[in-house]
Amino acid sequence: MPDLSTNYLGLKLRSPLVASSSPLCKSLDNLCRMEDAGASAIVLHSLFEEQINLEAFELDRWLEPNEGFAEAQSYLPDLTAYNIGPEGYVEHIARAKKSVRIPVIGSLNGVSSGGWIRYARLIEQAGADALELNIYYLPTNPSMSSAQVEMMHTELVEEVRGSIHIPVAVKLGPYFSATPNMMVKLDRAGADALVLFNRFYQPDFDLENLEVVPNLALSNSSELPMRLHWVAILYGQIQADMAITGGVHTAEDVVKAMMAGARVAMMTSALLRHGIDYLAEVRAKLVEWLDAHEYESVSEMQGSMSRRSVADPEAFERANYMRVLSSYV
Repeated sequence: MPDLSTNYLGLKLRSPLVASSSPLCKSLDNLCRMEDAGASAIVLHSLFEEQINLEAFELDRWLEPNEGFAEAQSYLPDLTAYNIGPEGYVEHIARAKKSVRIPVIGSLNGVSSGGWIRYARLIEQAGADALELNIYYLPTNPSMSSAQVEMMHTELVEEVRGSIHIPVAVKLGPYFSATPNMMVKLDRAGADALVLFNRFYQPDFDLENLEVVPNLALSNSSELPMRLHWVAILYGQIQADMAITGGVHTAEDVVKAMMAGARVAMMTSALLRHGIDYLAEVRAKLVEWLDAHEYESVSEMQGSMSRRSVADPEAFERANYMRVLSSYV
């Protein structure tokens, strides 16, 4: 049987299959099922910066009553419906570590350090094997430059990295003007891994009620190529490990992720669509594919289709743009 093991964030994992952050991770029973189905690590659902702030607002409300507070609070979504709050989140990590043997990775979602430093330390103390910073930020102020946005990201990573001892992964979106340069900056800021890429959920318009409404669509394999493209370009140019998230649905998707240069392939939408047990099917087909193509291990293929490994590196550059256009019949 081929060796599926890989290394990610300094952790020895039994396979590249990682269950990424989703509402499924709120249940300890689900975490155990993920482990049984073949997940090699689990990224828990995120603790949001807004939840940390909301907790502080509640404390302020009791210490200094403010008539305008109720109105201001109404602008925030009901975050208590998403998970159990900051303190409960830390407790969930401790219980998760007692429930499964595979690594458990905490997740913080936000854009500023603030309470992140405190909770990064609490997450570490609760026993998390690593921390994923899910930086979800949409710059809407036209006076904010790309350099300012990049500095905000790197300073956040530096502050969190300097406050804890467990490995830190950074999950972020693809919308940077110079992606390789930004990834190098995050690497130098101390990121132990880069998770490429976060999916930005765009709102929709309700034409009858004239409201802007949430719109969540699960991913599919068609979203994978963008991730493959950048991981393949970055492979060998940064020290940080790379993980692919978004568009991983099949064993073939996992193989592509490894060949691009990723250490792990993360799955969320596939598990929400097909159920947790689908992990076992992907793992079995991954073993089958490796056997059929005579690979002895996952590590043997990692980076084999990266930009620096392929015979035609122009496939990742502008020449490919012209080639794609001319290929259409």
